[in-house]
Amino acid sequence: MKSFVGVGRGGVSAAIAEATRGLSAPQLIVFMAPYDDLSQVASYLKEQYPDAESIGTSGISLANGSVSDKQVVVTAFFDDTVVSAGVLEQISACPIAEIGCLEKKISQVHPNRDDTVCIEFCTGSEEKLVTTLNAAFDQKGVQLAGGTVFGVPEGKEAFVAYNGLLYEDACVYALIRNKTGKIKVYKENIYQKPADSQAHFATKVDTQKRVVLEFDGRPAAEVYSKELGISKDKIVNNVMRNPMGRAVGDQVFIASMKELTPEGGLLNFKRINKNDCMYFLELTDYDSVERNTREMIRTEMKRISFILSIDCVYRYLLYDGEGYFERYAADMASLGNHAGLVGGGEQFNNQHVNQTMVCAVFE
Repeated sequence: MKSFVGVGRGGVSAAIAEATRGLSAPQLIVFMAPYDDLSQVASYLKEQYPDAESIGTSGISLANGSVSDKQVVVTAFFDDTVVSAGVLEQISACPIAEIGCLEKKISQVHPNRDDTVCIEFCTGSEEKLVTTLNAAFDQKGVQLAGGTVFGVPEGKEAFVAYNGLLYEDACVYALIRNKTGKIKVYKENIYQKPADSQAHFATKVDTQKRVVLEFDGRPAAEVYSKELGISKDKIVNNVMRNPMGRAVGDQVFIASMKELTPEGGLLNFKRINKNDCMYFLELTDYDSVERNTREMIRTEMKRISFILSIDCVYRYLLYDGEGYFERYAADMASLGNHAGLVGGGEQFNNQHVNQTMVCAVFE
């Protein structure tokens, strides 16, 4: 599959010109830009490439080893793919209302289980969104890799872009079928259940506010504090070392703590449902995990042409604080043409997760 990754910095016009140098006749453009530049970049790309569909988001971006929140990154897909893109609006209310339009978009790409993916960027309401997408994707075998907008200035609205326009309270998506090889999505977790970990069941929750009030009939913060030997006021600051994880079969999906509530509950970035089985996780040897992920990708995808990744901001903060993120970005680029985004949440197939890397790999 032919792929294009361009990156540009400086003033908006100069950055866009540099990022699109050599780009011609794309079918689909997926882009990342600084928050303040998102509208102008979206509009310019639609004007310059009127026949291409485009989706975009803002925040910290990666492009073949380059990492910045001040660069424009443009990726493109061509006529060796079948693409269809769209937008789901009012996702905080009832995204399922637009499932008919989504299903029509899916039918246009004639998906197969091993060569089709949906890339999406959203402003929030991830659980409602993933439920809607999964209802449309499950029977068709469409894989999902997506990210939530991060880095919106305080007091400003989160936006995503579709075909030159900005949308709030929305999800923009692109369905891509590769005509020349496989597509596979991966999820990387650098946390694990400790050998002596205890299972805890969420016995009282507020799903609307994403608060778990009690584990095993006791205040959630009290249970976390006692097991890890950390005072309650240090719980939120400990999120990069010991987040929570929901057990689903043999997999664990991470939920990050955001705030301690007055009644001793934990407000999280991911919803925890009543009776969910949760563990308090520990950070592993992430360098080893990263090497193993890359080796698995190389083994399973023999002719890599492009990788699009979404990293949680907590992974970015952890790696950046330890001087590791630029090395990580370079290592990802060693797999092939690479672009990435640092997001506030990640979507992987039928799950919304935190503190995770998800990526779509194209042959």
